Amino acid sequence: MMLWILAIIVVAMLAYIRLAPSDANRWHQPVVGAADKDMAGGAIRVIDAGPDGLERLDAIARDLTRTTVLAGSVAEGRVTYVTRSQIIGFPDYTTIEQDGNTIRMFARLRFGRRDFGVNGARLRQLARGLD
Repeated sequence: MMLWILAIIVVAMLAYIRLAPSDANRWHQPVVGAADKDMAGGAIRVIDAGPDGLERLDAIARDLTRTTVLAGSVAEGRVTYVTRSQIIGFPDYTTIEQDGNTIRMFARLRFGRRDFGVNGARLRQLARGLD
């Protein structure tokens, strides 16, 4: 009986992770940071990308596997994306904004405490796409 209860709890938790709605007001916020920074649950990157940097990064981000736009637009100057992990569907949020020629990117996890470098790797992939 305990095994069934445990199985139901695990399935419920996995369903919540995959199906929980994303609150754009919470995740689509200005990127605070003037320099690159790595954290346990995410990363910030600041790059010089020219006046069309956000437009180019938006095209690259939209092509990433399992990635959708949560909020914002290039015209607004800030876009937030949701990228889900392949198996469980953990959501990671990436906000990219442009200020002049400067691009600020902030990628972070929603669930857990560590992202094992996944968000920093995503930001490096985005930045490499500009080259």
